[in-house]
Amino acid sequence: MLKTPLNAFHRQHKGHLVDFAGWEMAMYYSGLVQEHHQVRNSGGIFDVSHMGRVKIAGRHARRLLERVCSRRISDMEIGQCRYSLVCNEQGGVKDDVIVYRVDDDEFLIVVNASNREKLMRHFEEVRKTNDFTLKALEDRTMETAMVALQGPKVMDLIGKVSREVPTLKKYRFAVKNLLITKIIVSRTGYTGEDGVEVILPAGMAVDMALKYLLQGVDMDAPDAILKPAGLGCRDTLRTEAGMPLYGHELGEDICALSCGVDFAIALDKDQGDKGEQFIGMAALKKVAAEGGPARKLVGLVLDGKRSARPGMVVKQGDKDVGVVTSGCPSPTLGKCIAMAFVDQALLAPGTSLDVDSGRGILPAVTSPLPFYKAAKKA
Repeated sequence: MLKTPLNAFHRQHKGHLVDFAGWEMAMYYSGLVQEHHQVRNSGGIFDVSHMGRVKIAGRHARRLLERVCSRRISDMEIGQCRYSLVCNEQGGVKDDVIVYRVDDDEFLIVVNASNREKLMRHFEEVRKTNDFTLKALEDRTMETAMVALQGPKVMDLIGKVSREVPTLKKYRFAVKNLLITKIIVSRTGYTGEDGVEVILPAGMAVDMALKYLLQGVDMDAPDAILKPAGLGCRDTLRTEAGMPLYGHELGEDICALSCGVDFAIALDKDQGDKGEQFIGMAALKKVAAEGGPARKLVGLVLDGKRSARPGMVVKQGDKDVGVVTSGCPSPTLGKCIAMAFVDQALLAPGTSLDVDSGRGILPAVTSPLPFYKAAKKA
């Protein structure tokens, strides 16, 4: 298994290590539910170094990204991040990504761990097919690390070491000088809470950056503002926040218009002076013109303590009307929740449905996504 630059951190804090997409990662430290509440109520630190980081730079960097991304790129400002999909010709989803505009012709793209090599091949194929001129198309994953600090008290903590970062708007980033190195701090995350994600060089810089970010924090103290959090609670947090996950709500055989992220699909992005049609756009326009996909993503709140699991069939009476994509007991809500693709006619909140567990029927009602929204600070 590949090891992230924070592997020693996991072991120091007694992380339960597992194989995740070929990486040795911490599933939990103190316990999934405990870590979930820690992030919702205060703050957690996640190692997300397994995520891929790709640098694309040069004269045609923007055009390549316009071609592969479902979201507009040309109107991004330097210092801005943007969530987007990368689609196939059929309108399915190769991955969901975050694009960082570092300079006029330099971008950084954060991709899912399991899709990193696939996307590198895809980007190179698009470059060759369109004869795009690039200065760099580099997989920077192994040379860098990435950590996420998430929770309602995180920005107050960051404010002790930086005046600039707490003033960043959501989906903006700053490049900070840290002694002999540079780090990228973005106001992004995957938990439904406020916080930052930090990209930094691997090696000694990791320890240096952690000491910088966590000045005065004793993560072993019972009332610590910030504590280690693993992939287990990252999944329950993102499910409560209604955020899709590749392999569950997103996939090559899943129509991008089904996934609940229509805001990230610009079906008119080929219009204007710098318009560019993205791969899969024609297929998605056809689906939209015909009334949209047959099924769309919706939330389910289950009656009882049994949780729905991915692949379980959603029924209305004897009729199959959908399929569960993610499900878990919600530590925040105290109920079992799930996301599912359900027939369009049944998406209205409060619609009664059943989930067939294979061993019995789990009654459920549809719910808007997200299930949870963080309270806005006054």
